[in-house]
Amino acid sequence: MFELLGKRELTPITHLFVVKAPLVARKARAGQFVIVRVSEQGERIPLTLADWDAAEGTVTIVVQVVGKTSRLLCAKEQGEAILDLVGPLGRPAELPASGRVVLIGGGFGVAPILPKAKAMFQAGGVGITSIIGARTKELLILREELGAVSHRLLCATDDGSFGRQGLVTDVLLELIKSGERIDEVVAIGPMVMMRAVSEATRPYGIRTLISADPVMVDGTGMCGACRMTVGGQVKFACVDGPVFDGHQVDFEEALRRSRMYREEQKIALETYECQCGGAR
Repeated sequence: MFELLGKRELTPITHLFVVKAPLVARKARAGQFVIVRVSEQGERIPLTLADWDAAEGTVTIVVQVVGKTSRLLCAKEQGEAILDLVGPLGRPAELPASGRVVLIGGGFGVAPILPKAKAMFQAGGVGITSIIGARTKELLILREELGAVSHRLLCATDDGSFGRQGLVTDVLLELIKSGERIDEVVAIGPMVMMRAVSEATRPYGIRTLISADPVMVDGTGMCGACRMTVGGQVKFACVDGPVFDGHQVDFEEALRRSRMYREEQKIALETYECQCGGAR
């Protein structure tokens, strides 16, 4: 069992948890993830590490309510525990030692952007511009934390309630077209956003990395559930990634695979909600 030492509401549907996991915290690196299981009968879901403290033996995860399992996890309170937390998994991100990098986080994708910014900021030598976006101001997360480890923080909201009205790609293209030097872009968030960022940078030849978050089961490359086509080759996000060259990812295939179990996810959530309603 893994004790939840802290819980913080970032938005009405997004929560941050600090979990006691000393063995994971000792080995964690930027770009890696963990797989969590809430209960014995529950599914296993991958969650990118947002932070960790090796001395305290803790890791930080950010969870957004999407389906049954994420709702069960977000219903947990400080002092409770989750059954399993396995990791760190995946390849650590290869972070540049110099140059100018743009980090882009969409929605709760801001959370996995944070450790990358923190690692580069502490190492020095890299100019960091972070762009974050959400539908509204209330859904923008971790602004203060990311701003503290970025040389510049730009925000975009769909409704214009904070920062620039529009998409993160709009902000990125403004920077590119202004002639600003950009050596690398890292985009994390919904698959459609990462695809849009990759297509925006492609004509300019700017190296663009994305972090894939497909369906996973075991996290060791054995089940094949997280397979993707990258550069014409089959890759497994859990062991070959989760970071890939966005210009090489077959996003159409990745999007199709991400939608394969939507009906099952809907049924599971509806069943859970009916059971909860009956219990009340």
